[in-house]
Amino acid sequence: MLLITGFALFVGAASAVAAFALLKLIGLITNLVFYQRVATDLVAPGAVHHPWWLVLAAPVVGGLVIGVMARYGSEKIRGHGMPEAIEAILTGESRVAPRVAVLKPVSAAVSIGTGGPFGAEGPIIMTGGAVGSILAQLLKLSADERKTLLVAGSAGGMAATFNAPLASILLAVELLLFEWRPRSLVPVAGAVAVSTVIRGYLLGTGPVFGVPSPQTTGPLADGLALIPGITGGLLAIGATALVYFAEDLFARVPVHWMWWPAIGGLIIGAGGLIEPHALGVGYDVIDQLLTGQATTQLIVGILVVKTLIWALSLGSGTSGGVLAPVFMIGAALGAAEGAVLPHFAAGFWATCGLAAVVGGVMRSPLTGIVFTLELTHAWSYLLPLVVASVSAYALSVLLLKRSVLTEKIARRRLHLTREYTTDPLETFFVHEVMTPGPAAPARVTAYPDETLREVANKLALGHVTRARVVNRDDPDEVLGVVTLAQLLHARRRDLHEEHHRERVLPMKVVVPD
Repeated sequence: MLLITGFALFVGAASAVAAFALLKLIGLITNLVFYQRVATDLVAPGAVHHPWWLVLAAPVVGGLVIGVMARYGSEKIRGHGMPEAIEAILTGESRVAPRVAVLKPVSAAVSIGTGGPFGAEGPIIMTGGAVGSILAQLLKLSADERKTLLVAGSAGGMAATFNAPLASILLAVELLLFEWRPRSLVPVAGAVAVSTVIRGYLLGTGPVFGVPSPQTTGPLADGLALIPGITGGLLAIGATALVYFAEDLFARVPVHWMWWPAIGGLIIGAGGLIEPHALGVGYDVIDQLLTGQATTQLIVGILVVKTLIWALSLGSGTSGGVLAPVFMIGAALGAAEGAVLPHFAAGFWATCGLAAVVGGVMRSPLTGIVFTLELTHAWSYLLPLVVASVSAYALSVLLLKRSVLTEKIARRRLHLTREYTTDPLETFFVHEVMTPGPAAPARVTAYPDETLREVANKLALGHVTRARVVNRDDPDEVLGVVTLAQLLHARRRDLHEEHHRERVLPMKVVVPD
């Protein structure tokens, strides 16, 4: 663990530099395309009026460039980054090709810089992950150790982009690691810590979207936060369905997939003509929404146009992240509801809407809560954010089979679970299930104080279905035998506790004399 943590510290530093470079590259392309100047400041494409042909053509040209890069460079640059990182972990033994580390951020910068309504975080997750994976491939490490360094790079990139270290660690746990173990959590946390420190020198230490004077809200606000939670969950379901409706639609287009991002770019350009603020990464718009400065026209425009062009163009297979658009759409939903809900503080309802839609779209409620807090530093909003995010998550789980991330994985015929529970084999010992008495010779030996999980590992490594149980202090003393069938006892007990319902305390009816 300590050795991998040492490597992870280096990966965290590299991912912070990569995140900084990506943001500057996005700024450079945006300035070149929409303002015809050489600058790297992160500016909004729709901040001033542009010729209609530029708004319409820029995303199309950007889509053409991405299509060519994907076809002749690497198809792995298509998509928003997170499913690709998950797929590398699930099926590729955490191996990412070096070319992806270069092509993914460049393609994302082209997409966003030419007006694409996406975020930088998905590409930096893949880019930071590629940095960690490449280092791991140069060393003699196991697949699990490569996974840890891949996720360390991804989480480090997230932390550097949003100055949100705890949310980045939670995102790693909820979406990428598929475990909660010291061997992976400690290195990831180390990478995030280093990345956040370096981010302070490169981009500053303040909140990305600071909320002015957040106030303690009280029980009424806590209860009413259920409203943006439920509506945010419904919006998350609708947006997710729209993304995959668009993906299915593009799959039926009778041209090579290389041209799909250009068609998606045409959709983006048309939306930009209606609402220019829907173009680009949109940090300035998110800030207006969370500080209560957005106009009704902007709120409605973002809620409708941004949602449509983001979902439809993402289905084309272009390159760009989902978090920043989800932030904006969620904040717009909350701001719209703030017009009819009681006023507590400027941007309060927009903040609740942001947490709700992140919880519903990403199926990561803890990440949604902590991300919102770290983005805004509105710490006093903790309880209403819990209500909003968890209720949206619950509704999404009940009504939608898979999230925007896991649906893409499932369409590649991979099975993914994000429900973690204690392994029932860890809760029983050999002496509780074994058959006592003399046993025939066996290639595998077990001890009575071992857990069933330890025995299962021994059976798997030995390619056998039974083990002889011996006294740990006197290996010549045979105590019995444990078989593969007996290991299922733990699973039966687990199923019994999950499904068997019974009344433990009897209900007595007292009849008065």
